Amino acid sequence: METRDWNEECAVVGVYNVQNAAVSAYYSLFSMQHRGQEATGIASSNGEKLNCIKNHGLVTSVFCDETLSKLKGFSAIGHNRYSTAGEDSMADAQPVFARYDLGEIAIVHNGNLTNAKQIRNELIAEGSIFQSHMDTENLIHLIARSKKEALIDRIKEAVLRVEGAFCFVILSRKKMFVIRDRHGFRPLSLGEIKNPDGSIGYIVASETCAFDLVGAKYVRDVKPGEMLVFSKEGMQSHSIMPANPYPCVFEYVYFARPDSHVFGRLVYNIRKAMGRELAKENPIDADLVIPVPDSGVAAALGYSQESGIPFELGIIRNHYVGRTFIEPTQQIRELKVKLKLNPIRELIENKRIIVIDDSVVRGTTSKQIVKILRDCGAKEIHMKISSPPTISPCYYGVDTPSVGELISARMSDEEVCKFIGADSLSFLSLEGLKRSIGVEDYKFCQACFDGNYIVEIKE
Repeated sequence: METRDWNEECAVVGVYNVQNAAVSAYYSLFSMQHRGQEATGIASSNGEKLNCIKNHGLVTSVFCDETLSKLKGFSAIGHNRYSTAGEDSMADAQPVFARYDLGEIAIVHNGNLTNAKQIRNELIAEGSIFQSHMDTENLIHLIARSKKEALIDRIKEAVLRVEGAFCFVILSRKKMFVIRDRHGFRPLSLGEIKNPDGSIGYIVASETCAFDLVGAKYVRDVKPGEMLVFSKEGMQSHSIMPANPYPCVFEYVYFARPDSHVFGRLVYNIRKAMGRELAKENPIDADLVIPVPDSGVAAALGYSQESGIPFELGIIRNHYVGRTFIEPTQQIRELKVKLKLNPIRELIENKRIIVIDDSVVRGTTSKQIVKILRDCGAKEIHMKISSPPTISPCYYGVDTPSVGELISARMSDEEVCKFIGADSLSFLSLEGLKRSIGVEDYKFCQACFDGNYIVEIKE
């Protein structure tokens, strides 16, 4: 699904006890660029002072040798921000940095606090002044206003006041703190880096693909409800809230890179399994299986292998298309899809095509894909989606359309099929999704598919 109706809620990284930690953070953010392209930032500590650099743009455009040379130190945290349709302020880029009575602090956050508005209103009533629209700033104020003497106690107190989805990585001058919410909605993994002198450094990141690039060894996931504290004495683990895991199933469907291990499983294998289940549930006679790149590729391979129908890369993605700042007329919207996705006529013409995509959100992108395949002379177009229909927005760290914009929330599958112009349309069932993940005790948040929210949304 190349014209993103889903916007990932960021990537975070934290590096501790590693020489030039900011460089490791940079490469980690580069490997997780798919989780956010609007802004990026890194804060580092040399033990005496924190330095922070952040700006709009991709990791490679914001950071270079010169900027990274200003971020010296043995510890660093970093953040990639997703693209939004609303606010576009540098104040909303992360890390969030502040000076307070205990010194300096920086925070990065992946997720969404369901009681953020309530806490913000309480803090404003008590005299707090906010600089941004981010949930993350709530935590800065709660820590700064706490009466506790030790920073670890302030962080615990603050975290226990917030609800919803969060992976926080907090940097002080001497220590790094990592906290994951009790449900573990968003992924967060722990790795080790072996330093040249034989000592062990640590890294936490939203996806394990970040570890591969910096030569880190995966150790385990940060547990739901866990706080990790990194200091010169090493790493300590604290259970600060009772765990009730409900990780986000859409990480497997779309968000994560296929080479990442998320929630303990390789994403690529699960997406192939989704394709196989889709073929079992929705068999149809056709000439070719083609994916909508890139997130549909693994599922299309699985569908092809299960069905015996040949797989072809019938649509080629242009990876170098940026934003198009032109009035969004219908003609321009269609052009934007063509800029990103170009079909190969010689493969498609006079063929019965099965098109595999990861999801249908508004339906507009699918409609345009069907149109460009028709224009290439496809005889039949059968859209098959490797996830269930999306009927509810997410409030746990994903910027999704409102329920009124979700096409499957207001149309039947037959009506959606007619809207996008395909010859047929089928979705993977919830049971098929469960079988694809292949765990006995299936406990995943799938509110986007069934409307059952794990945490209450507070206004």
